[in-house]
Amino acid sequence: MFIEILVGSGVMLVSVAVAGISFWVMELMMVRTMPWFLREPHRPKLMLALLLAAIWSLWLVTAGVWIWAIAFRAMDLFPTLESSVYFALVVFTTLGFGDMLLPEGWRLLSGMAAANGLLNIGLLIAVLTDALRHVRAAQLAARMHQHPQAGRVDALTGHDTAAKSGARHATREDRP
Repeated sequence: MFIEILVGSGVMLVSVAVAGISFWVMELMMVRTMPWFLREPHRPKLMLALLLAAIWSLWLVTAGVWIWAIAFRAMDLFPTLESSVYFALVVFTTLGFGDMLLPEGWRLLSGMAAANGLLNIGLLIAVLTDALRHVRAAQLAARMHQHPQAGRVDALTGHDTAAKSGARHATREDRP
């Protein structure tokens, strides 16, 4: 049992380290490309960011599955690489079909692989949400800086919302 926990912890650390390095590379790419994302037009660039984030997500899950599959195969727990990849995918994504099981004495690894998959997918969702939110917030701030009146214009009609409602926007003198 202790060997299982030790091996599983090692594989989990490798998987989390790969995810961490991947997050770091993604952050570097975001910092380098942010000036481009802030230039108009914003919506196609936001869609491109979403597409790249989806591809990155798939890569990250694939990398985690392969790390576990290689570990399973290296320990000779499955007869083929294909069966190792299949089992790792089913467990890492927590599908758990139950059609394949690890040999007795190594069954704790399946739970550890599932926990690793949950952790990686949770981190992935958090990072993707934050990255897309950051890009969009920076785009909106850049638009407001370039077009100060943009906040007053209705996006659908193009009419000045302050003039229509009779409202007046506060100026610096109006603020306490």
